[in-house]
Amino acid sequence: MKRRAWLTLGAVVLGGGGIATYAVASPSADAAGDVQPKRPVKVYDLALKGTAAGKRELPRTETRQFSLLGVSWTGTAKQLEGRAQVRTRSSETGEWTAWQDLETTIDPPEDPDERSGARGASEPLWVGPSDGVQVQVVHEDGTTSTGLPKGLEVNLVDPGIATAAEQRDTGDDTDPAAFAVGGTETPAPTGSESTSASPTPTDTATSASPSAPATVSPTATPTPTPTATTPTAPPSTVPEPTIVPRSGWGADESLSPDPSEYNADVKAVFVHHTAGSNDYSCEESASIIRGIYAYHTQTEKWNDIGYNFLVDKCGTVFEGRKGGVDLPVLGAHTYGWNRESAGIAVLGDYTAAGASNAALTSVARIAAWKLGQYGVAPDSTVQLNAGATQKNFAGTSFTAGTAYTFDRISGHRDGYATECPGSSLYAQLPTIRAWAAGPVQGLKLTSLTGATLSGSTYYTKGAITAKWSATTPSSLISRFELLVDGKVVASAAGTATSASTTLTAGTHKVAVRAVHQSGRTTPATTALTVATDTTAPTFSTTPRLTLRTGTVSTTAVPVTLGWKAADSQALKSVSLLSPTTATFGPTTTSSSRTAKSGTASIWSMKAYDVAGNTRTSSPSYTPMILQETSATKSGSWTARSSTSYLGGKSYSSGSKGASLSWTFTGRSASWVVSRASTSGQAYVYVDGTKVATVDLKSSTTKYRDAIWTKSWSSSAKHTVKIVVVGTSGRPTVTTDGLVYIK
Repeated sequence: MKRRAWLTLGAVVLGGGGIATYAVASPSADAAGDVQPKRPVKVYDLALKGTAAGKRELPRTETRQFSLLGVSWTGTAKQLEGRAQVRTRSSETGEWTAWQDLETTIDPPEDPDERSGARGASEPLWVGPSDGVQVQVVHEDGTTSTGLPKGLEVNLVDPGIATAAEQRDTGDDTDPAAFAVGGTETPAPTGSESTSASPTPTDTATSASPSAPATVSPTATPTPTPTATTPTAPPSTVPEPTIVPRSGWGADESLSPDPSEYNADVKAVFVHHTAGSNDYSCEESASIIRGIYAYHTQTEKWNDIGYNFLVDKCGTVFEGRKGGVDLPVLGAHTYGWNRESAGIAVLGDYTAAGASNAALTSVARIAAWKLGQYGVAPDSTVQLNAGATQKNFAGTSFTAGTAYTFDRISGHRDGYATECPGSSLYAQLPTIRAWAAGPVQGLKLTSLTGATLSGSTYYTKGAITAKWSATTPSSLISRFELLVDGKVVASAAGTATSASTTLTAGTHKVAVRAVHQSGRTTPATTALTVATDTTAPTFSTTPRLTLRTGTVSTTAVPVTLGWKAADSQALKSVSLLSPTTATFGPTTTSSSRTAKSGTASIWSMKAYDVAGNTRTSSPSYTPMILQETSATKSGSWTARSSTSYLGGKSYSSGSKGASLSWTFTGRSASWVVSRASTSGQAYVYVDGTKVATVDLKSSTTKYRDAIWTKSWSSSAKHTVKIVVVGTSGRPTVTTDGLVYIK
């Protein structure tokens, strides 16, 4: 088992003889008022010291504010083979973070110039405003630090204040002065401050993540030399997204004085992540980029930031390496493949968590635009010439000078042995390719307003609004098209979610399709059948009121409301509007109700079809009660009094042949009786014709019982006559009147 040696900058002094030192700066006053002064980026380099035991260490160090850090060493030929970890103290809470890994297995420069002071380095780590640091480095190859690169130091970056938005932030961001050392003893200074550097042009990669597999020692090979001549920017086949220029994030152009170099074209795009925290606010994005820029130029001695573009989690796109966003600027992002590609980095670490949809959208847009300048589809593949002999993260070997197949939108790990852009973001690359290339994904026609579904058909009076959704972000969509019977009847912007039209009479097929910004058209959605119906329903049978059996009172007469409604397309429902309310299905044609006697009531009904057309019918009916005293009688009848009878009185007779008759003008009639177990039978005659024999016998006593009814299709004069049958043993018939509807 290998033995490990630890180098620590922090609270634990490793090995005897270590002396704790503290770097303290004199405070400076905040600017008065609501606007802070601009503050330049500053980089502080703290060397790791050696001890008599052969270990290098720096005791606990307190600093003024910094927000980004990394570990670097002399030269670029040797990598730090081990594990570097850091802890930082929040300047806002005073709390120390847990240990965080620094990625040290990163892309080497393709054209190193050791005389320029180029340094090997870990990936920079954004930690947010901090004022204390600890670092520990674990080695796998010995018991002492002899296997470590020389010149190990910790590099702390304060991104300063550069943009107008940051100047309006009135937080306590004091200007960090040069590191001073103090404490119980006065040891030698432990750090130096750099506000400028002598950058040297390099071409290397930047983002990576831990646990990359072992690689073949990279060997560079001659590749086509990029030109310093500024080429002409070719037009793209897709719109250019909004890009924050370098001035927008506060780039100090003095840090990259060398002229830009250009490739012949952009054949592919490599996607990266910058590692570090995902907890940053998008207001911090500019300062994060300034920190990376300062780290690349002042710590690693590159000639500029390595990425061509950077994207934050809110989807804002930033110009990275200078030279013109619309030009094929030579970047330093993917070792061995920079000569034919562009690099896009997403701020944050996407090893465990995926990037936001906003970030994915912007990566897709910038990739589509850059590749569109050279007429290539983002979902195609391309042959790229290897600029170095090496392996990628998956273990695929590349030989310098040989062509290999890549996706036009690839991950950093496809070209170099790194986890970058993180497993989660790498798994999202197919989504980025699909969004960038088109056609529009996930298009669905979700609803039709102005139309109602019945069965498999929508019905409308003509005006409809189609609503849809798509999974491809709207910023990548050129337009939507509403189709009726296969023809475009309306177009809407890519940001729209609906379109309206008016359909002519008849049955139609309605669908929607989308046109991607690339020009690729999504096949139309499954068409919906829509029938245009402008004809109102009809009442083939006008609402009519007829009497029914049941208990009658002077205020409530049992009736049946009947109707028949129809529609040329599809009847939806029928509603009763007065004298009470109710709603019925399309196949219902009657309802048992009660009506107030002696009062004319309007029975208003409204028929609805599925398209929304309506028709109303409002006939009037009046139930009337004819007391027994108003009847023409023959034979012997006895008057009886009780509050249980209509009007308080009734007639009874047990004489065979005794009769009562009423004459009225109406359309429905019912005979009202009292009933008991001793009640007998009666014959019923209508207009002189015997129509029924009615038995009044009941096991329970009933009063005001409408026992017999008769209705006609229209109102007319009628005579109803009852005759006592004289039933053996129970001859009595008790009548309580006649009800009719006029």
